[in-house]
Amino acid sequence: MVNSMVMIKRILPVLLFTALCLVFTKNTFAQQAQKDTTVYTIVETMPQYPGGDDALMKYLAINISYPQAAKDKGVQGTVFVTFVVEKDGKISNVKILRGIGSGCDEEVIRVVKEMPEWKPGTQAGKPVRVQFNLPVKFKQ
Repeated sequence: MVNSMVMIKRILPVLLFTALCLVFTKNTFAQQAQKDTTVYTIVETMPQYPGGDDALMKYLAINISYPQAAKDKGVQGTVFVTFVVEKDGKISNVKILRGIGSGCDEEVIRVVKEMPEWKPGTQAGKPVRVQFNLPVKFKQ
């Protein structure tokens, strides 16, 4: 019985120390995970559509259809869309910043969501999430 008490007294501090280390490590990983979700607006290397800006303009021109309702109403203008280029180059969080209605906003969202993966932006040599804003013109 005495040996058991001595053994418990020796092991208890080690167990407490281990538990504290686990809690600290868990908090550190949680903080790191929060940092990894940061969305930047300006980074050292901005994200790039595969093939560059000319290829992006060509993609939009080929894939966007001017909605007939907008044509019939004579709706023209620029739809401003924002989205996040993820660390893996995928597109997420597609939203209209300023739209013109009559189906144009929805058409821009559809086409942006279907874009191929981009080359992600980087900060300090590592891929990061970057918000990207894009104007899309509709003109008859």
